[in-house]
Amino acid sequence: MADAVSNLYSDKGIANVEAFLLGSGDWRRTGSGGVSVTIVGIDVNAGALALARVVPSTLRNALKEPDTVVVDEGDSDKLDIKSGETAEISGRKVRVIGLIRGLRGLGGVNIVTSLDTAIALDRTLPSSGGATYYLSRAAPAEAETTILERLNKYSISPSIETWKADDLAAISTNYMLMESGAGIAFVFATLIALFIGALITSQTLLSAVAGNVPQYATLRALGVSFGDIRVIVIEQAAWVGIFGFILSFSVSLIISTFAEIFSIPYDLRLTTILGASVALLLVAIFACVIAIQRLRETDPATLLR
Repeated sequence: MADAVSNLYSDKGIANVEAFLLGSGDWRRTGSGGVSVTIVGIDVNAGALALARVVPSTLRNALKEPDTVVVDEGDSDKLDIKSGETAEISGRKVRVIGLIRGLRGLGGVNIVTSLDTAIALDRTLPSSGGATYYLSRAAPAEAETTILERLNKYSISPSIETWKADDLAAISTNYMLMESGAGIAFVFATLIALFIGALITSQTLLSAVAGNVPQYATLRALGVSFGDIRVIVIEQAAWVGIFGFILSFSVSLIISTFAEIFSIPYDLRLTTILGASVALLLVAIFACVIAIQRLRETDPATLLR
């Protein structure tokens, strides 16, 4: 670890380096049971990288006081705590100096504090300059890719690797979705919901076509070409897809609004919306093809009896 840190500090492309600690503890309040928490130790100096968009500068500066912490306001009820009140973490008294937004955990509870306080709360954390992770900022004139290649090439230990922030976020997301129990359950639940939604969409279109089959048969008997009838079915499929997208998008916005109100972590990206739209479009096209095939096989003489 010391060699890795030396490489970071000595590399000409690195502007600054700071430690980031992740530990654990047992949160207790008088008269209440314990809650397992994740202790997040950050550099509290001005301009630090860790949680720069979550912990405001005023709270970051206040965390310089020993045994002070901040928690997400969405977890305050779970912890039975308010700003200004005290609790214990692993038997050590701490004081909550403020509430933040944007760090509510998916499963556990995150407690943010300074590096020194984090080490005092969890004795298993590395001290004397050690860290769980090191965060660094590239110098303005240096390319991130070049720095990463240089640091990984000269890394002494194969267990130490350097990532860009986006790459580390992608690795963490993939782990949560594909390797953790909660993530796998979420993926399967999403697939089931997608299948049910596709089934409902296709059945809606097929029912609409089936209800109008006698009218289509009448048009065919009057000499209307099958190509013109196909255009009508395609138009129905398009309207089903459009209204389905509008409804799903509206519901998603409503749900995301409630998630924001209750400080539930979520990320409604444009790519997610586009992916859902493409899936809905493919379902509508598939249902349209089936409906057209059934219509082609329909005997007009039989339906007009």
